[in-house]
Amino acid sequence: MTRALLVLGITLLAAPAHADITHRLTQSAQISIDQAYSSAKRIGSTYSASGTNVTPSVTSGGSTTSGAIGGLNLGSLTSGVPAMIDTDYAVTTAGSAFSFTESALIGDTISSATEVTTTTGNVDDLPTYGEVVTGSGGVKSNLAATALSSGIMTVTAGGAGTSAILSNKMEIEID
Repeated sequence: MTRALLVLGITLLAAPAHADITHRLTQSAQISIDQAYSSAKRIGSTYSASGTNVTPSVTSGGSTTSGAIGGLNLGSLTSGVPAMIDTDYAVTTAGSAFSFTESALIGDTISSATEVTTTTGNVDDLPTYGEVVTGSGGVKSNLAATALSSGIMTVTAGGAGTSAILSNKMEIEID
């Protein structure tokens, strides 16, 4: 009986340890191709005139109006751009100092050639306005990524505007 108790005691003392072990392998591959984009902004028409010792005048319909300044005729638009009204300037006091500055910027017309198509992955027709920002987009070409269960990961380069991110993560948790 003593022997049986001794064997039972040794068996209970030699019980296996209970521990949780978690092992995780995570692989990921991400490839991307930039999209084509275009942003166009029409430039508007502006007119300005300034000076000292000058007298402006505008002639319209055979009649001259002294002291009037021309500029933009918003009642006469062609493809969204106003017509210019000419201004004549004369020195007010002959022989005296004078200064004069005139500036005119003719804006963009409304164009039908501003469509952006992406049938090939590139911008085929560029907008024709004064301020344009355009990106042609990426070209897939041979772009590819592979993640194997063995942990080996590969990427094959694509054309312009492509990118790839490969990630391999191993975790061991003992609780």
